[in-house]
Amino acid sequence: MQQAPRNQKISEAKLNKLLEQNTLLKQQLDVPRIPVSEASASLIEFCNQNVDPLIPSVWGHALNEEDAFSTAKSNRRCIIM
Repeated sequence: MQQAPRNQKISEAKLNKLLEQNTLLKQQLDVPRIPVSEASASLIEFCNQNVDPLIPSVWGHALNEEDAFSTAKSNRRCIIM
């Protein structure tokens, strides 16, 4: 006698899980997408327009004023005795 209500609860839990998964899949269908060719072209255009100081072999060495990653040079020195 206890078996029937337990089976029904398990079936309801499975149904709820499937409905939840179905809802998530429907939400994924609504996500805007672009073709890979368009995304690749956009990435190539971005890389060609923006200089990366970490790749000097491609862009040449950046001036210290332009290089956000260079260390500031000063005449001060820290001496620990």
